Amino acid sequence: MVTFLAAIALLIVGYFTYGKFVERVFESNQRRPTPAYAMRDDVDYLPMGTKRNSLIQLLNIAGVGPIFGPILGALYGPVAFFWIVIGCIFAGAVHDYLTGMISIRNHGAHLPQLAGKFLGRAMKHIVNAFAILLLLLVATVFVTAPAQLLSNMLPIGVALISLAIFAYYLLATLLPIDKIIGRIYPWFGALLLFSALGIGLGMVVIGAPIPEMSLANMHPDNAPIFPLLFLTISCGALSGFHATQTPIISRTTQNENNGRKIFYGMMIVEGIIAMIWAAAAMSMFHGEQTLSGVLAQGGPAAVVSAVSTNMLGAIGGTLAVLGVIVLPITSGDTAFRSARMIIADYLKIDQKVVARRIAIAVPLFVLSYLLTKIDFTLLWRYFSWANQTTAVIALWVATMYLVLAKKPYWITLIPALFMTMATFTYIAWAPIGFGLPLTVAYVVAALGTAAALALFMKRVKRLSGGIFAVDEPATPTSAASPAGVAASAG
Repeated sequence: MVTFLAAIALLIVGYFTYGKFVERVFESNQRRPTPAYAMRDDVDYLPMGTKRNSLIQLLNIAGVGPIFGPILGALYGPVAFFWIVIGCIFAGAVHDYLTGMISIRNHGAHLPQLAGKFLGRAMKHIVNAFAILLLLLVATVFVTAPAQLLSNMLPIGVALISLAIFAYYLLATLLPIDKIIGRIYPWFGALLLFSALGIGLGMVVIGAPIPEMSLANMHPDNAPIFPLLFLTISCGALSGFHATQTPIISRTTQNENNGRKIFYGMMIVEGIIAMIWAAAAMSMFHGEQTLSGVLAQGGPAAVVSAVSTNMLGAIGGTLAVLGVIVLPITSGDTAFRSARMIIADYLKIDQKVVARRIAIAVPLFVLSYLLTKIDFTLLWRYFSWANQTTAVIALWVATMYLVLAKKPYWITLIPALFMTMATFTYIAWAPIGFGLPLTVAYVVAALGTAAALALFMKRVKRLSGGIFAVDEPATPTSAASPAGVAASAG
């Protein structure tokens, strides 16, 4: 229990200390007009209050990742706590904050545009295709997964529930962000927080046997901690999916000084949620009923159901499970929305006219529907690797930004190098990759990481030789000045 409570405390302290340091490094400017005002179209670009933006950001980035990932990561034992705390404070929250803030400074640009600007034109095309595939996979799974969970609770078939979820996703993708997402997310957010806080407080009250800190590998199959733990627990520590979501809120942020609360802060909240579920999974299943046994029988969903019911009773447990169900739904809708926005930016299609939004969105939904009808298990096996590879790209983009802005770039370079090594090791060693022996995979990954650093330094030398503007010029419109509005916004 001491380790669990200390880890929660460290995450909170990290927000007020390291988060503040990262904010100072970036040098946020509350007087600079944000895209919400400078490019307002009342569809994707419009100002919203900090509280609403924060809840939307939390639900956008969460999915089932900060629950299912830590539950699976709990198989490794308390070493999972170490990665959640260190990863969240020094990698994940930094990744989210800088992705969001660099997007704000570049007219609300998505990751493909930022990769093209800072890492080269070829990377724009690669990352664009990569991001669309990643978002389509996420969106499709986030139709089928909640549909199956709801079908278990309601006398309604999976097909009908899936159709209803698709209909909601289409509306959330097409309508202005403040019409549906901005109105219902606060309620969903309350349900999510009830679920997490209920489980967390329940463990404290009953004195749950949460194991204390140890770096020993307790995985029943002795699966290697590096690289697997760092890909298993992504949301809650570091996740590339977040880089596809933060630009949604970078276009609705009223004031740059709100960025730490919205981007860094909500990642810390996600880290706390991850800690709670990792601890619950470790404490609830021991003796004859092992965590690996429960996972083998029903997967992470069975763990969620058992923990929720045991901790909160029938009614509270049901509400907690509903809190888990809203997570994939609130990431699925923004996955489709983000995909629409990325394609629109790539093809330079204005989104103020609804017909143009429909023209992009409908093919995405057709592709997603087709994916639900085929076995795309093989593609999904690559999701963890693709997700963390996206995080690596975002970290390299942020590092380039800081290098060219002559700011302390080590805050992103260190996690970029570490995760580059982890992703290279995984794809070299894993059966879905090249299947090399682990020791050989380490060597290959080290060489790959060194090559990535060399290419990065070459790009730095090229960009440093001329005039390169890391921030696009702000172009305020006749809309109300953000400085006065944001100061009083909640």
